[in-house]
Amino acid sequence: MVLRVFQAIKRQITRERVIWTARGVFALFLIAQIAPPVLRVTLDAPQEVLTQRPQLCVHTRLTDEVPEFRIQQTFRAVREMGADTIVEFFPWAYVEASRGVYDWTHPDRIFKHARNQGVKILARLGIVPQWARPDDPDHPTTFNFLPEESYDAFATYAAQFAARYQDALAGLIVWNEPNLTFEWGFQAVDAIGYTKLLETTTPAIRAAAAEVPILAGALAPTVSETPDALSDLVYLGQMLEAGAADYFDVLAVHTYGFGVLPEQEPATNLANFRRVELVRAVMDEFGLSDRRMMVTEFGWNDHPRWGQAVTPAERIRYTLNAYEIARTTWPSVDKMCLWVFRYPAPTNSYPDGYTLVTTDFDYKPLYFALQDYSHGGNP
Repeated sequence: MVLRVFQAIKRQITRERVIWTARGVFALFLIAQIAPPVLRVTLDAPQEVLTQRPQLCVHTRLTDEVPEFRIQQTFRAVREMGADTIVEFFPWAYVEASRGVYDWTHPDRIFKHARNQGVKILARLGIVPQWARPDDPDHPTTFNFLPEESYDAFATYAAQFAARYQDALAGLIVWNEPNLTFEWGFQAVDAIGYTKLLETTTPAIRAAAAEVPILAGALAPTVSETPDALSDLVYLGQMLEAGAADYFDVLAVHTYGFGVLPEQEPATNLANFRRVELVRAVMDEFGLSDRRMMVTEFGWNDHPRWGQAVTPAERIRYTLNAYEIARTTWPSVDKMCLWVFRYPAPTNSYPDGYTLVTTDFDYKPLYFALQDYSHGGNP
């Protein structure tokens, strides 16, 4: 009798399991019907950028963009604005998370759409994988810390990157703002150390892709002279004294308006738009008057709650006038790359005031002003 009762209970449990399993499968089926479909991205017919302002360039943030259709949408918008070049960041740590194992999936996706839309890329390289940094729990390091013993590994990554994408590259930028301690891994800034990085990296790039221009510097515009932040003018002089001129083709320069007119005269104790002219003077002093330059970051901010912001109307006027200053008086500057085209997600703070396009792809007035300018409009 007990055995029959036990068997009956077992059959009942089995039936309930089957019923609940079936219900679960059905529920998953219903969810699948209401879930948004996977967006398939189809390439456009090959495009070409039409522009009358070849200096026009923008800095994008596509490395942090996940949906591919957003990458395509960005390149379309850049092309339609009239910019034939972007600056984009390609972190070493994202591609070679494990030593010798390369994952090119995301860079391949970005370059695929760049080629399709006829846009060239100035690729900025940096961010150190964990395996290339010291493994010392008592002395942790940041993702910007690159020890000298890992220079060769970074050079290998840079060379492979250059060889893979050379047809779509406008240049490679070796590191970013090394005259700031944050960007140098919270070490004391070291122009000689950065020059050694160039000395190691540049020959590897040239051997892999001889036609790709190598950009050095990308120095932060600062008037400070401390171990944490060294004036870009002083740092550049130290680089050139250490022999850096042999290891780059173009100098990358950052310059921001910080709330003042683009026409304001430059001064060594002032960070403003025309500080580029002082950087140029340092180059000339070292006999590099024929060396080209690219402004890889510049711009004004129109966030309503930031102390150094300008109004949206001023931002338009200042930006267009800055392009005219560069076009008419800076013959050695090939590109003027505006920070920043769009963020993948809002920062909900003052950096959003630098964008040309919102996260939701609402175009700001400056976008249309630059579009008109690229087609010959007069500011």
